[in-house]
This record gives sequence, structure tokens and C-alpha cells, in this order.
Amino acid sequence: MEEKRRENCKLRSDVMKSGTDRALARLLMMAGGITKEQVKKPLIGVVNSYTNIFTGHAVLDKICRYVEDGILMAGGTPAVTNTIALCDGMCENTPGMLYPLPSRDIIADSVEAYVNGHSLDGLICIANCDKIVPGMLMAIMRLNIPAIFLSGGPSLPPDGGYDDATKFAKIMAATEDDIDAERNEIENSPMGPCGGCNSGMGTAVSMQIMSEVLGIGVLGNSTVPHFFTRRYNMGVWAGQRIVEMVYEDLKPSDIVSKESFKNCLRVDMMMGCSTNTTLHLPAIAAEAGYKITLEDFAKASRETPQIAKIYPSMSPHSMEDVRLAGGIEALLHQGIKGGYLNGDVNTIYGKPMCEMVAHAKVLNPEVIRPFDNPYTKEGGLAILKGSLAPDGCVIKTGGVLPEMYEHSGRAKVFDSEPECYKAIINGEIQPGDCVVIRYEGPAGGPGMREMLTITNIIRAKGLDRSVSLITDGRFSGGSVGGVIGHICPEAIKGGLIGLVEDGDIIEYSIPKGTIDLKVDEETLAKRREKWVCPPPRIRTGMLAQYAKLATSAVRGARMLGDPSIEEDLVSIDY
Repeated sequence: MEEKRRENCKLRSDVMKSGTDRALARLLMMAGGITKEQVKKPLIGVVNSYTNIFTGHAVLDKICRYVEDGILMAGGTPAVTNTIALCDGMCENTPGMLYPLPSRDIIADSVEAYVNGHSLDGLICIANCDKIVPGMLMAIMRLNIPAIFLSGGPSLPPDGGYDDATKFAKIMAATEDDIDAERNEIENSPMGPCGGCNSGMGTAVSMQIMSEVLGIGVLGNSTVPHFFTRRYNMGVWAGQRIVEMVYEDLKPSDIVSKESFKNCLRVDMMMGCSTNTTLHLPAIAAEAGYKITLEDFAKASRETPQIAKIYPSMSPHSMEDVRLAGGIEALLHQGIKGGYLNGDVNTIYGKPMCEMVAHAKVLNPEVIRPFDNPYTKEGGLAILKGSLAPDGCVIKTGGVLPEMYEHSGRAKVFDSEPECYKAIINGEIQPGDCVVIRYEGPAGGPGMREMLTITNIIRAKGLDRSVSLITDGRFSGGSVGGVIGHICPEAIKGGLIGLVEDGDIIEYSIPKGTIDLKVDEETLAKRREKWVCPPPRIRTGMLAQYAKLATSAVRGARMLGDPSIEEDLVSIDY
């Protein structure tokens, strides 16, 4: 029966390779080393973002080979290619930091071009880091052919206390004139076995978790380290499964639904994931035809306790601890059982999520706490709105000290991250200040810089208990403290953040969900009359294109050629 079904299956790739007029296509494939028999089989795209230049992706070539083996075992033909990968950590506090977020859309476009250009039948995307994971998930939703996402996995927490957040902050904060023996020791200590950049709750891990919750990723993506046998088995299984999915015609639109994205928002809050999820989830959802707003995040936060805390959010726990506590599977099972998650959503396994995690158990209730004993009654992210950010902004509450849940400070204003960096190094920031970094949004940057270096310097100098940082740029999942990003509208679009002056008082309150500039309207009106929109910082190349086409941060900061497309998106109705 199975063989007959396969024989009668009309493959998507037939349009490219079958028929007398397609002899050239067949010739080109066979001249490249693919046999005549392999040409007839399902062509499975394997898009791999391997690079040897940084740890997060240096392992992906090996995983790719296991995926290829699985495809061949199942009777498919792997069609392998690469896409770009940038490391946010390497780009921090350099001109290169303008590129990672725009690269997300380029990655999605490159996957689309490769897959549709060759009419491939199925797709496996292999990635590990901050923008590459969401970029590939965007492509998967957009293409809507049978697809699986597989990550390279996190690293293990290394020996020597490297992942203690305070010590890591000292590395990031070090300057040429400020290197001491302790910093040298930390910097030269091993990071742990090659895999993801760390085992903490950064953006990479956050988005790997989201791939599992969406039902598109292999379970274990965010917790199983690269070099574990299970990771290689995951690769072989994914290769075999994608061929089955082609014959089943099981597409992302058959798997991902409104409820899938609602589950993502709730798990986001349960885990205290990166603030970058407020950029990536709306962008991924839009490719699937759905609309997620900041208000959806806010509602999810108000209704969902944070039951897991992973460093650097003032916690000793790592993703390895989560794995040993039962993994994301255990958290999903607990969430379904507790009524917080919908277990009827579909998965790449061809079974509902509730069935896939039915046997998972929480093995350490301190790492994954029960809902009646959460770390906090509300979620790990909070959305703030007020005069300074009428469209909204975001803060990672899971990483905020209690004394910084509310803050009123004197503004110290900088028109770029490099200006702020110099000021902090020179000791110009004092306790009680509210640091404002503007013109770093999607259009203003352009590219919406991530500011991990700045937040780590503030922490290393012991200012995180009294200094807040507010920006229309964004932060790493590794940033903690009273740091508020994604101020919308951004400065270059006429947002109020562009009118702030040194000495102004800025107040925010996480419990109240507010953020306000305490300057009277008459004064602001005079400032508006004098304000002049600065010229574009970059006028050519991909950054100029991104500045022109990127939506606001509240809409995912994704490149959009035709804004009317957003009118067709369906609300998830949180």
C-alpha cells in the first residue's frame, strides 16, 4: 500500500525534472553526481548555515551529514546548500552590529529563492543562532511545503564558572586599559564543548524553544547538546521523517495554527525568554498569515506565571538543567495539564502535541516549578506603554532586580550606541541616571543594534541597581537589568524619544505597565518645532534597503515591500 502511494505521488519537483523538455535539468543534476534513480526521487532541500568562524554554527556541517543519511535511508535525494550566518556576540559594539537583524530577512529570502527556484519537494533547515533560526522559520512558513527545523543545540555549561553572569559581564566590559588577571583568566577559560554559544536563555535558545512549541522543530532542539548521540539521532530521524511528510503532504499550514502561536507566547512567559521574541514571533506569524501584537504579549504575561528561570536572569540554572529536569517536553506537558497550553495542536510527528509529551515528567521542581509555586505570578516579559512609547516597548522582567521594577531617573541622552559606550567608559553615568540611546531603531540605525556590551558595562560597574537604559534599539537575551528596548515610534520616525534632553525625568513602572517622559506639552511643542529629522546614515547597500522597507519593532521589524499585505493577516485572538 505504501509503495503504491509513493509510486502514484505527484512530486512538486516533477515540474523541474520530468518530461522530454526537462532533459537539461536532469543532465545538470547527474553531471553533479546525482544518479538517474536519485533524480526521480523526492528532492529534499537541506539548508545549512554552517560556518567555521564561530561556535554556534561550527558544528552544523556534521549534523547536516546525519540529516543527509536519513533522507537517503528513506528514499529521498538530499539537495544541500548553505546560507549566511552572523554572530551577534562577535558584532557587539562594532559597525557590524547593524547587520544581524536585517540578515534575518535575507536568510528567509535566500531559502525561498533556493527552494522555489528548484521546485524542491521538502525542506530541512539547520541553524543555531539568534537571527538565523527565526529567518529559517520565516522561510518555512512562507514556502508552506513539508518542512522540519533542526538546531545544533546548546553548549554545556563549562567548568570554572564562566557562565556566572557577573563574570561574563566583566569580560564584555573590559577595555584595553582595564584588563586584570581575573578577566584574563575568564576570557582564556574554555567555553565548554562546541555547540550553541552558551547554555543560557539568550535569543538563540529562546527561538529554538519556539520551534519546538510551534510543532515545526524537533523536540529537544533547545536542550540536547550538539555532541550527544541523541542530537545525531535527531538528524537521521529528521531526514527520514521529511520524506514521509512529502508523501503525506503534511505542510506547515497543516501544523501551525492560532493556538500554536498562543502556546508560543505562554511558553515565552513561562521561561522568561529573550525580548527579541517580540520581534521574531510576529515576523514568523505574519509569514504564516497571522498577526501578533504587543498587546498579545502583554495579555500572555498577565495570565502566565514564570515557572523557569535561566541565567543570566539571576539564576544558576542552565538549559542543561532544563534538560535534566525533563526538557521542554516536561514543561509542555505541565503547561497542557495545567490548562495553560493547548495540547491539540499538530506537530511534524503527525501527532498532537499532547500525545508527543504525554510521558514527559518534571524531574526537578526547582528548575521547572509547578504553577502554584512560580518564580513570579506574571510572565518573564512585560510590555510598557506611555507618553514615551505610545506604541509600546519591552523589558525582560525575569532579569530585573526588585528595586528596578519602578524607576525615575535623569536622562543622559546619546544619539548612538558608540557615543554612549564612550561616556560609560569615561565614568559619565552616575547612579540614578536614565541612559537614553536613540536613532538605533530599524530605520534609524539602520538595523536596530543589539546592546549587550552597554548593559554588561552597566552591570560590571555595579550600576544595574540604580541606572536604567531606554532605547529604540534592542537588547540581547543575555541583557538583564532595568533595560527597556524597542521604543516605538522610534526617534527617526518622529517618536518622542527624539525630543528627550539631558536632565529630563523619565519614569517607568513594570507593575503599572507605564513609561513616561515627565515634560509638559508646551515645552515639547517648542522642541518639536526645532526638531529636524537627521539624514540617513547609510544610503547604499542592504542597510539602506532595510531602512526603507523595515516595519516598526512592534510589527516585527521585517522587510515589507507592500504594506497592504498586513491587512490580510488574521489576528490570533489571544
